[in-house]
Amino acid sequence: MSASNDTPLAVTDRLFFERAGATLDRDAAERIAAEALRRADDGELFLEYRESESISLEEGRIRAAGFDTTLGMGLRAVAGEAAGYAHAGELSEPALRRAAATVSAVAEGHAGTMAEPPRASNARLYDGANPLAAMEFAERTRVLAEIDAYARGRDPRVKQVMASLTGEFQAVQILRADGVRVADLRPLVRLNVAVVVEQGGRRETGSHGTGGRFAYARVTDPSCWRHAVDEALRQAVLNLDSLPAPAGEMEVVLGSGWPGILLHEAIGHGLEGDFNRKKTSAFAGLMGQRIAAPGVTVVDDGTLADRRGSLTVDDEGTPSGRTVLIEDGILCGYLQDRLNARLMGVRPTGNGRRQSYAHAPMPRMTNTIMLAGAHTPEEMIRSVKRGLYAVNFGGGQVDITSGKFVFSASEAYLIEDGKVGAPVKGATLIGNGPEALTKVTMVGNDMALDAGIGTCGKNGQGVPVGVGQPTLKLSGLTVGGTAA
Repeated sequence: MSASNDTPLAVTDRLFFERAGATLDRDAAERIAAEALRRADDGELFLEYRESESISLEEGRIRAAGFDTTLGMGLRAVAGEAAGYAHAGELSEPALRRAAATVSAVAEGHAGTMAEPPRASNARLYDGANPLAAMEFAERTRVLAEIDAYARGRDPRVKQVMASLTGEFQAVQILRADGVRVADLRPLVRLNVAVVVEQGGRRETGSHGTGGRFAYARVTDPSCWRHAVDEALRQAVLNLDSLPAPAGEMEVVLGSGWPGILLHEAIGHGLEGDFNRKKTSAFAGLMGQRIAAPGVTVVDDGTLADRRGSLTVDDEGTPSGRTVLIEDGILCGYLQDRLNARLMGVRPTGNGRRQSYAHAPMPRMTNTIMLAGAHTPEEMIRSVKRGLYAVNFGGGQVDITSGKFVFSASEAYLIEDGKVGAPVKGATLIGNGPEALTKVTMVGNDMALDAGIGTCGKNGQGVPVGVGQPTLKLSGLTVGGTAA
């Protein structure tokens, strides 16, 4: 379904209430939801329609292709700190009445006053057209075949090529007890390329991905997918000559862009409202205090056009915002959904997110970014006697309560006597998020966003996110490797 010339409310009304065979009337939906939330402090009926597909190529052939359509609803009632949630994979009056009977129990005997509705917004951060309808399936498979041929033609050492295209179209409408209705139409596409190279019996892999909230045409343009192949091949060939990573405490320079995933995981989660309200975050109770080195400013910005982590409105209907979390090293904000904001006496920040209609919302990041400073990357490298230059990251883990993290670097180099040296393999960064913030000694002038590949997990829910940062120098982190 194309939505470019229609309002999100008009499109979602047709999807949820006016389509052929629809068994839920809008008036009935509003009436039942209002009655279920009559004694509650907050809540909403969340309606969702989603189309999603994936196509993958391996060994020169399309190995998998899938398409899925989902339609469902979730009803939430909030009373004090308690929340009742029920969902159904159908839109019908009987299903909604069953959900209403379930969630209304949480407010039984509660004399709640319904919270103010989200403020209205006419902003639209991305085109609401369905990307799956804008390009034929055969055209997408042709692009994957061209990627395979291009990669193999670039270097005779290429032994394997894996490429995939994924896309989705999500339409949501949020109905509140006070009659406020909010809707959003969300496209999302992603291209991933991985290559395996072999030389002298040694095999190495490189990968690159890109995407965002736009049509497939952006990532299937030859200039885009060729860059993805070139970058994946560069990493793979680089790894052929990599040495075992050193181990120990040392200075670390983090590259710009995707290395912001360390910021996201080690620091961003600790600044979400629920963890701080419950005082389980390492940052709880530190508002207004210095938690990072001077020059460190971190924002969460869901208003960046076409970015993977951006949202016109969040999954509670609050317009997305730009929230300053740390300013010049001082903690000045948390990320809030409606429930935690109300209980903490602050305004929601537009960070109430959910994976789907089957999940209740909670505070989540959108695009989490450290702003640029004054130093050049070359200055930072020159200032390091012996250290590690980590340009790209793979996976990682973090403990929200303690802030401890472990991240693996997928592309890293030794720094020796102020110069970038040999590439190393198997480097992991081990540290503590709050402590790492205080060890930032230089902030680069080259802030960059990631290429559009992030997915964040929390409490079993995954949502698309973005990260970004300039090149950073840290005075000391523990590097785990294979050589002393």
